[in-house]
Amino acid sequence: MGFQGYRRPDGRYGIRNHVLVMSSVSCANGVVAAIGRELPEVQTITHTEGCGRGPEDVVRTINTLAGVATHPNVARVLIVGLGCEVIKAQLLHKRAGGDERIEYIGIQETGGTPKTVARGVEIARRMLGEAGSIEREQVGWEHLTVAMECGGSDAMSGLTANPTLGKVADWLVGQGGSVILSEITEFIGTETIVSARCASEEVRDKMMKLVSFTRDDVKRRLGGGADMVIAPGNQDGGLSSIQEKSLGCIRKGGTTAIQGVLDYAEAPTARGLNIMDTPGSDIFSITGKTAAGAQLVIFTTGRGSPAGSPIVPVIKVATTTKLFEWMPDDMDFDAGRVMAGMSLDAAGEELAGLVGEVVAGKRTCPERNQTELFAIHTTGGAF
Repeated sequence: MGFQGYRRPDGRYGIRNHVLVMSSVSCANGVVAAIGRELPEVQTITHTEGCGRGPEDVVRTINTLAGVATHPNVARVLIVGLGCEVIKAQLLHKRAGGDERIEYIGIQETGGTPKTVARGVEIARRMLGEAGSIEREQVGWEHLTVAMECGGSDAMSGLTANPTLGKVADWLVGQGGSVILSEITEFIGTETIVSARCASEEVRDKMMKLVSFTRDDVKRRLGGGADMVIAPGNQDGGLSSIQEKSLGCIRKGGTTAIQGVLDYAEAPTARGLNIMDTPGSDIFSITGKTAAGAQLVIFTTGRGSPAGSPIVPVIKVATTTKLFEWMPDDMDFDAGRVMAGMSLDAAGEELAGLVGEVVAGKRTCPERNQTELFAIHTTGGAF
């Protein structure tokens, strides 16, 4: 029957109703953090960007921050800038469409740090009151976009947790919803499988060029083969090659056709399964998919990653019962039961039920623990 969401002016629906305070440039991070200390009810985002980068990274950062500012899980936004940076707060406001939900202030124009903190607290407190008056509305699952992620993978990732996510992906796509799968380094070695799943020649061509470029880029940057992207923890967990890791990684996307290939932080235009160009690094990957509008992340881990996100709930899925019991305050779902006889269909159905509960407001372990991380993937050097 769908879910109850918070309707936004652009027609999208959020599953959370956050007031967000974010910086336009790293120089404003201290003020953002201070506002967050004064008002712990708000969510804060700081980052390392906003100045001293090349044109490609400036554009990517603007797109990412604008995507976060207009995210459906966010009711109100206060952007804090410095005043002399490249990516100014007013620029982000304009890039976000001049949305009435978004306001901005600058440290230099306000008169320094203490005055800006005081003004920011005043604005954010008013925003909290405004957000509190927004009520949920019943909508269909076609309004939900879920991002699939894996990190700290082990030999069980591709056998238990990732295929369980694949069942959820197929269920959601079948309901008209959307799924975003990323981490292109973890598509290397699966080109034949991925190629056969593309919905059109155009999508297939874009997908294959992206994987080929990523393979060559890994070799160029790391001075070795694609297996250089296997982390020590992956190897300790029993993964022997990038192809073995990739075969498990792509199972998170289920079995439906790939409808589109997205740039980093680009919102999908086609419903269904979409692939995003992100690195294998978990936090960079989650940030890109969040900026694209995914309201929820499901994150599998075999080694035990606690990472969450400031504005989207992250469901942590353990690949083994041993991990689930060892880190019970960080894991939301035990996919290790599949190795004990639970069918993938049953595991997928139970996880889909948990998705429904989280969408309805149940807090995930990263939300309770406040393990909220945010980092923008850049490709060039600073200057």
